[in-house]
Amino acid sequence: MVSIDKITQKTQNRFVNLYDLDVTHRNGEAAHYYVASRAKTEKDLKLVTRENHPDGVIIYALYGPAHDKVVLIRQYRYTLGDYVYEFPAGLVERGEDYREAAVREMHEETGLVLTPFDVAPMFEEARFTTVGLTDESCATVYGYADGNISNKFIEDSEELEIVIADRDEVRRILRDEKVAIMCAYQLMHFLVDEEPFAFLGV
Repeated sequence: MVSIDKITQKTQNRFVNLYDLDVTHRNGEAAHYYVASRAKTEKDLKLVTRENHPDGVIIYALYGPAHDKVVLIRQYRYTLGDYVYEFPAGLVERGEDYREAAVREMHEETGLVLTPFDVAPMFEEARFTTVGLTDESCATVYGYADGNISNKFIEDSEELEIVIADRDEVRRILRDEKVAIMCAYQLMHFLVDEEPFAFLGV
């Protein structure tokens, strides 16, 4: 039977940590499995708590009078040594409501004001990002964004460009650019769905 026999925390960092799991495979063989996590300590790991509070939030927002453009960011990521297109996103602070986090992060990253939709919980529920590597999960918040674009609120550690993309630009991005998978699937629907948010029932 598969089991997790011991957990050893290998790092003590602010944003992400590495945990070494002593595990037993179903054939009885002992092995190690490494997990990257937002958890500060072993007791905060989701495999320990069995709870799934969102570590982060992803924001899918439409922009413009006709709500026919999507708000994206083109951000430099050290993991790639390159830029990748993503939805605006960020971490949910301890005790913070994820919708409030979405409004805050949208403003910090783009200068825009997000008006979130009130949707059925299943559409916003925290989902796991790269479950073979990390226990990180993110809630998705949908809404309309208004206001003037600005990058004056971004942190010094962030290197990003704000992109307001119509369907032609989204098609080009999907064809020619690196895109985060959580963003790419929604952009594919944005391309072909006459009303991109119809599935939400709003």
